[in-house]
Amino acid sequence: MAETPITEISAAGFPVYLHGLSAIDSYLGRNAAAAVAVEVLCGADLADLARLFEGLRYPGAALADAAVDSCGKTWYFRCEDPEHLRSYRHSFSFLDFYQDCATRRFYDPNGIYPLLRSILKGADDATAAQWWKNANASADSCRVLFDGAVILARYFPETAVEFRGLDGTPPGTEEQRLLLIRLLEAANPAPGFELLKRCGFIAAYWPELAVLDDVDHSKEFHPEGNVWKHTMETLRYRKAQSGGFDLRLSLGLLLHDIGKPLSESSGSRRFDGHAELGERQAYRFLQRLGFEAPLIRDVCYLVRNHMLPAAVSRLPLIRTGEVMSSLLFPTLLELYRCDESSSFKGLDGYYRSSAAYQSYLKHRRNPYRSADGKKLTHAFK
Repeated sequence: MAETPITEISAAGFPVYLHGLSAIDSYLGRNAAAAVAVEVLCGADLADLARLFEGLRYPGAALADAAVDSCGKTWYFRCEDPEHLRSYRHSFSFLDFYQDCATRRFYDPNGIYPLLRSILKGADDATAAQWWKNANASADSCRVLFDGAVILARYFPETAVEFRGLDGTPPGTEEQRLLLIRLLEAANPAPGFELLKRCGFIAAYWPELAVLDDVDHSKEFHPEGNVWKHTMETLRYRKAQSGGFDLRLSLGLLLHDIGKPLSESSGSRRFDGHAELGERQAYRFLQRLGFEAPLIRDVCYLVRNHMLPAAVSRLPLIRTGEVMSSLLFPTLLELYRCDESSSFKGLDGYYRSSAAYQSYLKHRRNPYRSADGKKLTHAFK
């Protein structure tokens, strides 16, 4: 077994538990390896953790007592005595759920097993609404909103809930980034995003996304309506890989039309230059939320080039070769597939583009032909 922060804490003699979303996903059999963030309850205190992890940091009480970035994930620690699991109260009793990492045994102090089993069977609206009714009255309203949006997207997307408004402690950068990642890990993030939009959070903190709701689409090709609704719809067509969703693709879909509110229409050309404008908007948005530079670079490639796959089957290689040579081009094709799937256009264009890309790869490997398939006369000398 590969060493993780959990195994290191356990090897040091401290009890370790998964809790909250991480424990719930484990119970539901969802692939924990795909999760970007892991919630951990442990018997070690901050001094113990500091001795174990050189890169330990302190993200703020709203998130955790401490955190460490390791094994491609962020591990968020609550330093609590596992003998008193009720000492830390979540925003919802639904999240008061734990798993002993040594014995794999689950602890359910608030009796949510029936609700978890209903998720596995497909909860009806009446059953699903129970989690929302059990909010912790003393919890910060911003924390209730964030956790509620994530729970709604990940477990109960068909449930209608209402939230009166946004107040409480303003969310920090890492808290916002984690919220966005957790929503995009859901198969259908739209209900969570819609809740955030209704209560004013997106307008206040992610205005680049809020204005998408003000931009209409042509009903001829976009039955879902405006750019916001189209964006939410595209996320539903992602395919899970290794139990999770590619964060680069998810962010690319979320931001691919972010330049449309800034673009102008010229004659029959609507949203002229929106891909280039969107790249700059995406860069600013992701940088403000503290995403790492390589991820920002990849997402900006997707946003900048998201219109190109529609044309690769008819443009000369001199126009498309550089983009197709990127290791990210298959992800760009997936973005195109999701984009087209959410419209009336159908997938004929996607299949033509895929065939053109396969042809490009085939000829590029052939020493007797150029990348566009032409014979190389010098190869026969």
